[in-house]
Amino acid sequence: MIRLIQGCAAFLLAAAHANAQQPASSAAPPAGRPSLVVLVTIDQMRPDYLDRFGPQLRGGLARLKNGGALFTNAFHDHAITETAPGHATLLSGRFPRSTGISANSAGVLDDSAPLIAGPNLPGASPRRFHGTTLVDWLTAGDKRTRALSVSMKDRGAILPIGRSKQSIYWYVLDGRFTTSRYYADTIPTWVQQFNARRLPQSYAGKSWTLLLPASEYKEPDSVDIEGAGHDFVFPHLLPPDSAQAASLVRVTPFMDNMTAALALDGVQALGLGKGPQTDVLAMSLSATDLIGHRYGPDSREMHDNILELDHTLGVFLDSLYKLRDSSRIVVVLTADHGVGSIPEIAARTVQPMPDRVELFSVLKPIRDGLAPKKLDTAIELDQEVLWVDRAAFKAAGVNADSVINLFADAARKVLGVARVDHFKSLAADTLKDPIARRWTHQFAATDPVELVITLTPYSVWGTTIVATHGSPYDYDAHVPLVFYGPWFRTGRYDGMVRTVDIAPTLAVVTGVKPSERVDGVVLTRALK
Repeated sequence: MIRLIQGCAAFLLAAAHANAQQPASSAAPPAGRPSLVVLVTIDQMRPDYLDRFGPQLRGGLARLKNGGALFTNAFHDHAITETAPGHATLLSGRFPRSTGISANSAGVLDDSAPLIAGPNLPGASPRRFHGTTLVDWLTAGDKRTRALSVSMKDRGAILPIGRSKQSIYWYVLDGRFTTSRYYADTIPTWVQQFNARRLPQSYAGKSWTLLLPASEYKEPDSVDIEGAGHDFVFPHLLPPDSAQAASLVRVTPFMDNMTAALALDGVQALGLGKGPQTDVLAMSLSATDLIGHRYGPDSREMHDNILELDHTLGVFLDSLYKLRDSSRIVVVLTADHGVGSIPEIAARTVQPMPDRVELFSVLKPIRDGLAPKKLDTAIELDQEVLWVDRAAFKAAGVNADSVINLFADAARKVLGVARVDHFKSLAADTLKDPIARRWTHQFAATDPVELVITLTPYSVWGTTIVATHGSPYDYDAHVPLVFYGPWFRTGRYDGMVRTVDIAPTLAVVTGVKPSERVDGVVLTRALK
């Protein structure tokens, strides 16, 4: 098995499982603020993984779970549980309706901010993000504050930090970490040196094999719906071509190894956590998301990935604590969303039976009828949301409400559709209706959203992906949340909390105040 220590001197330190059970937060809180806040976001991490695989965890997940303040009922309290809106809540303390990041499609793509020294891919920036984050609040109090954010995904790296022009890097398909011209004009030497190691290409011809003996996994290995019928049995061999391997390595635990290695190199190169100010490291690990989409949350692949993730985080924490004083570091572990079971697998126990849904065939005849009035482009469908340009309808003398209602009536008859709601009518139901509440947290009242569509449980949009997320149901919204460090009381906390509570809680610990109104609250019961 290829390990994280390959190609990264910082990882030639203590074994991942060392002191995994020792609660760092058992000591009295130190005087003053932390020197470093570390946000670890596991893309598509479900909280039940911590218990389901708990007896086999010996590394970083075990250390954080057993030694931190673990909130067992933490949720993203918005409806479109995707990567972009989820990451944008974490250090802003605000729902998507306030951050402006309502979906992946309204995320970070920006042609005006091309990539630096990268392949021919779209540029990216946080220009659509509204407001501020913890990094801005810290910088307002101390201009020396620095932040580093790394991820396989551009939106995973960019959105936790917001609009601040800090050190932000993400992975591109040719096997390099890069950034965009929103942040800089050149790649710094330390990132160039990391890329020069060609770690992604080194996995060419290597295999992802089980970490433990096969008898230690309860999940069947041969489930042909996983991987859409391709490569669904261990071991998973990466192609011998180095360019192909650099792309496909993203769907293995090795991707997280490289992201964590880059983060550690950045801590050293930027001097994070060395000064009197509080710095921020945001590390979003994306392998769990790609593996979950391909194999589903109930697969042997997911089981082994979580064990590998546990190892990676253990080595990362051991290495970080060799570099910096652990008594001055706060670590937060969470996720940007959860995931549902593969619909065909969930269908065995779920009623009504989950389905794979598309509504573009419902919209097409409506658009065709509007084409003579040149209104076919004035009505848009983005899976679960119908947008309408009312001004265009008014100018053409067409009643927009009649068209919207026509679509809504037809959509309600489609198998897999649970409800079709007029967005503007949802506010009155939020106290008794959690789905309505999460939809109202998704969009601003001024957004031109007409209809929001909720599928039946475990139904998904489209047919091209094996398992996915994005619904307002708890299985997609429920995420792990752990605060770890001497400022927090070790233990399990069962009351419901939300990801928007992370930023205001960290603001108290770091001694700053949000510069705007936030939606979250301070989780005082976990603070010493």
